[in-house]
Amino acid sequence: MKKRFFLVFLILCQSCSFDNRLGIWKNINDTVTENEDLKGLKSLSLSDKEFDEIIPFNNKYKFNLTKPVIVSSWKDIYYNQSNNFENQNYRELNQIRYKSKKISRYIPSTSILLESGNIIFSDLKGNIIVFSLDENKIFEKFNFYKKKYKKLEKTINMIVEDNIIYVSDNFGYLYAYNYINKSILWAKNYKIPFRSNLKILNEKLIAANQNNNLFFFNKKTGNIIKSFPTEETVIKNDFINNLSLNNEYTVFLNTYGSLYGIENQNMNISWFINLNQSLDINPNNLFRGNQVVINNNKIFISTNNFFYILDIQTGAILLRKNFSTKLPPIIINNHLFILTNNDLLVSLDLKSGDYIFSYDLNQKIADYLNTKKKKAQFRNIMFINNKIFIFLKNSYVLKIQTNGEIEKIFKLPSKLKTNPIVANSSIFFLGSKNKLNVID
Repeated sequence: MKKRFFLVFLILCQSCSFDNRLGIWKNINDTVTENEDLKGLKSLSLSDKEFDEIIPFNNKYKFNLTKPVIVSSWKDIYYNQSNNFENQNYRELNQIRYKSKKISRYIPSTSILLESGNIIFSDLKGNIIVFSLDENKIFEKFNFYKKKYKKLEKTINMIVEDNIIYVSDNFGYLYAYNYINKSILWAKNYKIPFRSNLKILNEKLIAANQNNNLFFFNKKTGNIIKSFPTEETVIKNDFINNLSLNNEYTVFLNTYGSLYGIENQNMNISWFINLNQSLDINPNNLFRGNQVVINNNKIFISTNNFFYILDIQTGAILLRKNFSTKLPPIIINNHLFILTNNDLLVSLDLKSGDYIFSYDLNQKIADYLNTKKKKAQFRNIMFINNKIFIFLKNSYVLKIQTNGEIEKIFKLPSKLKTNPIVANSSIFFLGSKNKLNVID
């Protein structure tokens, strides 16, 4: 019944608001709604053909960048509530300052957290490991699971605040663990696997499950404050529900391709829009996206075929571009930096909607190395020291100027086993043999 209701609802409401040289090679129209900040936006395409243009940088263009910041913690897997990375400060000596002994025997999760000088991560066995940088040793190793789960692979979602790790998993468990006191504060079994990142909003913990139900929990007890059933998909793909928020709104993107705007104060749905290009969910038409980013009351989101900018208060589409992104976007002031699915490095001016540049990144790499063009495998994109840093899966790093030109290619001293984070002007990640690497 729920599925039938949402199918009819979507048909009626779709698109409307609701109210080898170095080894580096291994391994529709733009829709515009009038908006003060985006009045200059103009349609750049009259077809649904995937964007593939090469657009040289105009040397007269001036970037307005923020000063690199030094942060001391990384408590959210996507850095902060809005999922948008800042311009991070890095010493850029590219030297190992510290390498630990082997921390875990098992495959680690893709993300690590940092709080109060402690690196926090989980592994496929369900271990939560807290490694003290000051003491150079494992401070705490905790496993929530009983024997019947011992041989089962665990997928753990984490967020940390004030020495408390909040955890959801693929068995439907939700719990809070104080790693200083080494005690479980509360634990609940909600039966249905969770399938989203976690967010903290004041006294609330926010999560979604694999049935695309969104929950607001009391973070002190784990009890449900409010829940929202949304469209369920029978066939599961690799895309995971994504949450992002600012002071006024929580934004929820589900695996059906629907985006919801929920008011934080009253926890009511303010608007809804479906960004999937088809209501026919089958193995050849599964929704794909990546994390939702919020910046200056605008939502930035990539879908199967398009990249959207929406107004967070109304859900109105401010801009649509004919490309999708391989990695999450980076927004610095009014500049957008993205890597598209067809490996174009693209920058947009968010005031005008114009392209600042668009380059074939694989060709840029080949030109820099003076070798034949091949296809690189990209893992992460960050903005560091006023430059674009793109981490490759083989642990090479591209340092790219804001005009799109490669300044430097270097290799990290260890293979990336987790996504890197930048804190205290250093890069942290788990490398070969699950050793913690700190690079200055």
